[in-house]
Parts: sequence; structure tokens; C-alpha cells
Amino acid sequence: MRNSIIIVICCILLSACTKTKSNESTLKDALNGKFLIGTAINIPQTFGIDTLGVEIVKKQFNAIVPENCMKSMFLQPEEGNFYFDEADKYVAFGETNNLWITGHCLVWHSQAPAWFFIDENGNDVSREVLIERMRNHITTVVSRYKGRIKGWDVVNEAIMDDGSWRQSKFYQIIGEDFIPLAFQFAHEADPDAELYYNDYSTAIAAKCEGIVNVVKTIQEKSLRIDAVGMQGHLTMDFPAIEDFEKSLLAFSALGVKVMITELDLTVLPSPNNFAGADVSANFDFKKELNPYSDGLPEDIELKQQNRYADFFKLFLKYQDKISRVTLWGVTDNDSWRNDWPIPGRTDYALLFDRNSQPKPIVNEIIQLAKGKE
Repeated sequence: MRNSIIIVICCILLSACTKTKSNESTLKDALNGKFLIGTAINIPQTFGIDTLGVEIVKKQFNAIVPENCMKSMFLQPEEGNFYFDEADKYVAFGETNNLWITGHCLVWHSQAPAWFFIDENGNDVSREVLIERMRNHITTVVSRYKGRIKGWDVVNEAIMDDGSWRQSKFYQIIGEDFIPLAFQFAHEADPDAELYYNDYSTAIAAKCEGIVNVVKTIQEKSLRIDAVGMQGHLTMDFPAIEDFEKSLLAFSALGVKVMITELDLTVLPSPNNFAGADVSANFDFKKELNPYSDGLPEDIELKQQNRYADFFKLFLKYQDKISRVTLWGVTDNDSWRNDWPIPGRTDYALLFDRNSQPKPIVNEIIQLAKGKE
């Protein structure tokens, strides 16, 4: 009799544990119906090497973007020679796991192959040649994934913080038309795909105004643009959340959706008060700029958690205007913040730690999404 009672109790406890586990909330479940929650993935994840990272993606997220494999220097390192192995694997990963797949990015001044802008003598190509190269690249890439990739970051980071045009080779050789042309070529290659403009430091008023003008130009030419991507490379004091909100509303007023892209939050000190996300920025390593190499103090972790929570409160407030929020990496191990703008630092910029465990902010986001403070 005693053994029977023990068996019954064990069965009840096992059933309770199983039920608790099955009812465990995740980010994608809590945010369902509000906006997509995504993450950038890398080669170890798409190829199944990082098994813990893959499990996080499958469990917590419903959208992905490639960190590097679809940038032009990797897709077409030499003219006419396209390398699709890694991009194909990325798209297949998204399809297998029923994820919203974004392509990143078609036109970007950085991480573009040098040949794209020069002739056989090393001189700048003509406007006509660069337009044709841009057309060929966009058409080839977008056509390959027609109907499979749901949306494209068509142009990335073309506006400076003061609202002026970045003096990239695309701008210097083609002029302002390079953006409308890029959107035209992408739409022609896949008329059903969503098309986005993506940039960082969009909370700076002058830069916001410059991006607004870009979007208006695209719209005036009756070209498709579905959303503006506001890169969320945050620091503990930049940008002010009020400024971020103003830009979000300015973009939404254009009749497009807003996406929060490339979201991370560094806890490390900025050299020379540097802010933004210019990948070319580089500073020398100094020990005092890497204060948490042995772990993050509880008080700093709490401050980071509160700042993350404040931004997610903002995103939830404007869920009718936001279509997607995407983290730039899966765990702290993946974050580019460890090596930018200073190589060799230890940062804690994402929602999952180096042991692939959720930080307290994950549950807080879930509770906020459920309407619980």
C-alpha cells in the first residue's frame, strides 16, 4: 500500500513538472500578435554547429536576419562569381524552422568588394557601369530567393548623423538616385518581397530628417518601401528614449512600418564619448575600457535590465507601428560588441548570456508583453 501511494505521488509531481515546462512562456509566444521578435544568426548556427544557440533561436524567436553571409563581399567577392552556399543554408534554416526570413543587405558602402567600384585600371567606373553592376547584383540575389525571403534591407546606412549624404562610392558615382534605383531593382526581382531602408543613430533629429527625405523620395517615385529599420545599437546613456520615440513617430507618419533592427545594449564605457555604429571605427585597447572581463556586477546588470525594459515598454506602446524587433546576435558570445569599436573586450549586450541562459530581462519582457509590470 505504501509503495502504491509513493508511486501515485511521484506521478502527480511528474505531471505537474511536465505541465509547468510545457506552459513555460517564451519571447515569441508572449509577443505574438504584437510584433515579430527576431535575432541575427551566424554560420555556426545556420550550419548547426552551435547547438545551444540553435535551440534558443527555435524556442524564443520567430524571425531571423543573417549577420554577414548575405553582404556583397561574401556573395560576390569577384565580379560574376557568386557564392551562395552560406546564404542558401541560412534560408533553408529559416524555412525548416518556420521563421520570418529577412535578407541583409543589398546595397551598403561597407563590406562591399573593391572591384564593385573600379575598372581594370583601378579607376572609378562610370555611372552607367556602377548602375549595371548594382542592378545585376540585386537582381541575381533577390531572384534566387524569390518567394522565400520575406523582406530585404535594400539600402543600409546612406545618411550621416547631420542628415547629409554619406560620401560613399554609390553616392559619388551615381548620386542620390542610387537609392531609388536599388529599390526599383529589388522590387522588379521579387514584387512580393517587403523592402526596407536601414540605418543607425536614427534618434538624432538631423539624421531622422535626412532619412525621412530619403523615404519621401522613394515614395514620390511610386516605388515600394515597406519599413524603416531603426538600428538599436544602444549604450547606457545614448540615445535618450524620448528622442528615439520622436524618430519612431516621424517614420511612422510616412505611412511605413518601423522595425527595430540590430538591437543590443552595451554596458562598456565608450572611448571619447563615441556613439553610433560605424563599423570602420576602431580604438586602441585599454584595460580601463574593459572593466567587466571577470563578470558583470549585479548593480550594472540591473541598470542594463531597466534600460532594456524601458525600450521594450516603448516598443509595446507602439506595437501598432512596429512590425519587428530584432536582436543583433543570440548570446553574449555572438555579440559584435565584444570586438567593436575596441577589439578584445568582454561585453554583455544581448538577452542570453555566455552559457546560453536567459537573463532576467527575458522574463521581464515576457511579463511586460502580458501586461504585467
